Amino acid sequence: MKENSSSNKKAMLILEDGTKYKAFHFGASVSSSGEVVFNTAMTGYPESLTDPSYKGQILTYTYPIIGNYGVPIDFNNTEDTKKEGYICPFYESDKIQVSGLLISYYSNRPYHWNMTYTLSDWLEYNGIPGLYNIDTRSLAKKLRKKGGSMLGKILIEKENIPFYDPNQENLAKQVSICKKVIYGKGKYKILIVDFGLKNNILRCLLARNCTIIRVPWDYDFTKEKYDGLVLSNGPGNPKLYKVPIYYIRKVMKIDKPIFGICLGHQLLGLAAGGKTYKLEYAHRGVNQPVVLINTRQHFITSQNHSFGLDYTPQLYRNWKVFFKNLNDNTCEGIIHNSKPFFSVQFHPEASSGPMDTEFLFDIFMNSVIRRYNINHLQKNENR
Repeated sequence: MKENSSSNKKAMLILEDGTKYKAFHFGASVSSSGEVVFNTAMTGYPESLTDPSYKGQILTYTYPIIGNYGVPIDFNNTEDTKKEGYICPFYESDKIQVSGLLISYYSNRPYHWNMTYTLSDWLEYNGIPGLYNIDTRSLAKKLRKKGGSMLGKILIEKENIPFYDPNQENLAKQVSICKKVIYGKGKYKILIVDFGLKNNILRCLLARNCTIIRVPWDYDFTKEKYDGLVLSNGPGNPKLYKVPIYYIRKVMKIDKPIFGICLGHQLLGLAAGGKTYKLEYAHRGVNQPVVLINTRQHFITSQNHSFGLDYTPQLYRNWKVFFKNLNDNTCEGIIHNSKPFFSVQFHPEASSGPMDTEFLFDIFMNSVIRRYNINHLQKNENR
């Protein structure tokens, strides 16, 4: 990697309404376009930048100092990464997923005991442009007034490129694995449908005595043997994923536990007969407050989504609201009245973000273990 962590090369951010932000460039010297969104976290940029949920998006950090602790060691050049089932310990996927990065102040003299790259060098290595010297708080206010996001493009020097709307594409196809992968050797078999899976979901389940079967977004998982099903997070418009919605409807006819996260929450809702819609104010960042309806407990959550689940009781027979957002009262989770199915719009695995709701993995696993024990008891009685 080069020692030079940033450049004084002039660059510009242009939004779809014509607003222009002059800035300086760091990272890769390429222009880029996508959906401009924001994140309110103070730390955790290696995790956010590698989160597949940000595919096609240009990420804005509202916290003023980014890059001060560099980027943790990257194992991409070791033999370990070539082994099936390898999980990078510091990232949420195997590469940077955002289309660009916008920050206020770039810390070009970072230090951390586990640092390998500067943020600028890491972006350059992955072919991703960054801009600094932008009033990111003002930009975030503008984005919020426009529903939490706007189309935009990063232009280096005098180059020009068209705007790009990632919500018109099947983004899960771009970030999902291509074939089935097995992780761990735990007692309970958990099937995960990968729509843009974050690595920390794998870590949370492996820590709970699981063998994980990870399959592509459009895989016919209805014939797989498993004890519990997880529908992962991911990017894009949930209405585009008609194939997996069909498979989810099929497996809902049996009582095996289902846990939907983020996009998985929306897909479970659509499979249950509900509808999704574009939020007036998208949920971004790591400080979204939610309430657990039956206990009235409040939690702070990490979120990144533009679409919400329209909870209309007439559409959801035998379902009820599980969590509600305290900012706008939108549905943040649904749960079935009798079957072990539930989902949440936020990220219980965090990374980055608050870990208030990791207990949801325990709720899911308790359902898995209960069903597992009942099945094995019935098998023994039938012998």
